[in-house]
Amino acid sequence: MQVADANGAMVYTCTDAMMSDAAMKYLLTRPSVPAPLDPNFCPFVLGKRHYMKKIADCLQYGKVAELEFAVERPGGIGRDKLPVFEESHEGYDASLFLAGEAIRYMLWQRGGYKLFLSGPKKICEDLKAAYSKGGKYEFEMTTMPKIYGVPWEVSIVEKPEGLPAGKEAPVVCGKVASGCRIAFDLGKSDVKTVAVKDGEVLDSAETEWDVTNPDPEYHWEMILGAMKKTAQKLPRVEAIGGSATGTVSGNSEATWCDIFPNVPPDVYQEKVVNIFHRLAKEFGDVPLKVINDGEVTALAGKMMVNQGNLCGISMGSSEGGGYCDADGNLLGWINELCYIQLDLNPEAPYDPWTPHSGISHMYLGQRAATRLAELGGVDLPDDLKPSSPGMNTMKHEGHAKCLKLIQAAMKDPAKEPQVRLIYETIGVYLGYALAQYSDHYIIENALVLGRVSTGTGGQVMLNKAKEVLMAEFPHLGHITFHQPDEHFKRVGQCIAAAALPEL
Repeated sequence: MQVADANGAMVYTCTDAMMSDAAMKYLLTRPSVPAPLDPNFCPFVLGKRHYMKKIADCLQYGKVAELEFAVERPGGIGRDKLPVFEESHEGYDASLFLAGEAIRYMLWQRGGYKLFLSGPKKICEDLKAAYSKGGKYEFEMTTMPKIYGVPWEVSIVEKPEGLPAGKEAPVVCGKVASGCRIAFDLGKSDVKTVAVKDGEVLDSAETEWDVTNPDPEYHWEMILGAMKKTAQKLPRVEAIGGSATGTVSGNSEATWCDIFPNVPPDVYQEKVVNIFHRLAKEFGDVPLKVINDGEVTALAGKMMVNQGNLCGISMGSSEGGGYCDADGNLLGWINELCYIQLDLNPEAPYDPWTPHSGISHMYLGQRAATRLAELGGVDLPDDLKPSSPGMNTMKHEGHAKCLKLIQAAMKDPAKEPQVRLIYETIGVYLGYALAQYSDHYIIENALVLGRVSTGTGGQVMLNKAKEVLMAEFPHLGHITFHQPDEHFKRVGQCIAAAALPEL
């Protein structure tokens, strides 16, 4: 359900039904490393582990079966499975809940336009209804067609053998920024642009913009103006590389980018989907490659640490996520990790972009810090308190101001002991998130960056995340945390983006 926020923009309200008592019994569990300022935080990864133990202990013959599913996307097919309780068992609600979230996880991790289900009739029918109009996951079933341009479809297959086989292939991008190039990064607070000549950054700039503006011409002029100004430092432009929040097609189309949330759907299709190609034409139709901002983070991290199997997490206005394999290649997944469920707490916070609660960016983005600020002892004006209507809209300016107050309070010796609990709490979130992500990624390195992780609080956060891994997931204790050096902060991601198109 969408309603008008304090600024008149249409935003979502949470429509997720309350988890049933039976499901809570099988899914809710307390972490051994609690979040200091969020005592009811219930990590999804622990809920799944608790459920799997319950189902393994079930000795009732005929009460447990296997649900298998596949999600098809252009050029790839994801597969997964989950043991589920039979419909008459008290654990059925937990099975239905967890299966729905497992599918949602795959959709936001890999993308897809067709869901195949195989398993017990009842749960397959319930999941099909949940992923149909009026169902719990209507947001996903209406968003995925915007990404791929084809209708959403759910198909129930009688036997697992009828499911399409899994299909994955790495995506190789350019890694050398030779020649004269422009790179841009479209974030929810600003447009970053750089001019690169043979791997050397000649100029860079940050231009603030209002992503909530519904006029596509405003966005076009802001991006093009920033690019043209930066391009003046180059003798010519031979290629353009870029990154943006949201999903970008393999052909560099802005299929569903949430930096244009208020552009009407029909206008979006006409004016926004091809915006990157139109930008390239303004510079002579030069080679172009644009990918998700989280993926650029991962590629830049590979350049920085010279190691792969790297998960990049950017804690900025939202959460950007990306991954590259051991060879430094992408997986061809959309990696919109900010939209997956991280917290099973029935009273978890929700956000303006989706109808769901407990989603990742409210724990690993700027809003994680700002919703904890008051509890962390930070002195806030009324308009920056979490309860203020202005802090529950799509606009990010208030949250940026609030974060600066948090960072300033962290430097005050009298306030530091309480303020550091904000960063310890986010560190707990990060540790459990990495464990959850590790279900489908081989993670040996984690690059954490973004304004939430800057300053002394960033190291407090990473130390806590490591504590979580060692205490709850010792098999993941090998994950090495990295933070960007000064060179990376200034130009690392931009060079990685500039290198994307091959000359």
